[in-house]
Amino acid sequence: MSGPIAFSLLGRDENTKARRGRLVLPHGTVETPVFMAVGTRGAVKALTIDQVHATGTEVVLGNTYHLALRPGAEVVRAAGGLHRFTGWTRNMLTDSGGFQVWSLATRGGRGGGDMAPPEVSEKGVRFRSHYDGSLLDLSPEKSIEIQNALGADVIMAFDECAPHPSPKEAVAAAVARTSLWAARSRGAHQRREEQALFGIVQGGVFLDLRDESATALRKVGFDGYAVGGLSVGEGPEQMARVLDHTCPRLPEEQPRYLMGVGTPIDICEAVSRGIDMFDCVLPTRNARNAQVFTWSGEQLKLRNARFREDFSPLDPLCSCATCKGGFTRAYLRHLFSVEEVTALTLATIHNLTFYQDFMGKMREALLQGQFASFLEKWRHLCRNGDSSPRETGDD
Repeated sequence: MSGPIAFSLLGRDENTKARRGRLVLPHGTVETPVFMAVGTRGAVKALTIDQVHATGTEVVLGNTYHLALRPGAEVVRAAGGLHRFTGWTRNMLTDSGGFQVWSLATRGGRGGGDMAPPEVSEKGVRFRSHYDGSLLDLSPEKSIEIQNALGADVIMAFDECAPHPSPKEAVAAAVARTSLWAARSRGAHQRREEQALFGIVQGGVFLDLRDESATALRKVGFDGYAVGGLSVGEGPEQMARVLDHTCPRLPEEQPRYLMGVGTPIDICEAVSRGIDMFDCVLPTRNARNAQVFTWSGEQLKLRNARFREDFSPLDPLCSCATCKGGFTRAYLRHLFSVEEVTALTLATIHNLTFYQDFMGKMREALLQGQFASFLEKWRHLCRNGDSSPRETGDD
């Protein structure tokens, strides 16, 4: 498909379905598999733009729901788009806002208490803002209009993510709406030469519904394809089963994006099944909760008393500015214990750098024909280490 995207496969693993690729977007070349940092409201929490850049991050995510509410799409448009508004000069992706409607709009706003669930129809969704309870409408056309105004390099079609678990009938209805909304999202897209548009495959854990969704999206035609509705409580075995079934049904020559995933081992397993792109709040959210990833597979919980007099770096194998700058486990434990905001920055720098270095080593293993060994090593480390729980959502 012509447009603002070029994707090429540089290599494949002989023992799995893993792919090594290159994605060319308006704000630069992205090597895949790639991990994209979550910056829901136009910022990666606790970091400046220069600090995000120094972690090796190539793509930052913003979210349509949040940015449309605050500061508003027209404010961002007036600033010259998200890149100029935030100062980020590399590539950006915006989610459609659909997931946030279901995950946030039923939470209490500033007045407290739960709100009524969103009203869903073929037209779109009517819901109340989780900020102030005001009544809002979001449709495929409105979501794309907002994303056109925001100006990210990759934008997402409006979709419905059924919660897990849901009856098959409810998931089937969500798939039907997602297919309808996908076509309308495509038709509403006004900046096709500047912004790549990805469709989102839904269907929960029901393989026949995943077939239906993938088939419908391919008929519409997109610049890339995402797999949504996973990492929402279904468990790693079910995720693997869905990816094993779904990835072969997506175009081989286009990028595949698994939304909201995940831990290092989740990423490894998904890459082995043919996924190219990832995002997740884990490295940044866990950092703010004093939990850091290491090359041993263990996730250090820095508030633990055992780190009080541990004057070693977070990870002696890490290349980040925190580890190379002489900041010790004992020092970060102290910062967290006294609620010093510097702790959030130092831990976030470490975790994001770890994730980017992890992806770099994975890409190197793919080019050298050693991905199977890399995968088995991390399976072993995560069986014996302290791997973190899976999380999804906004950061």
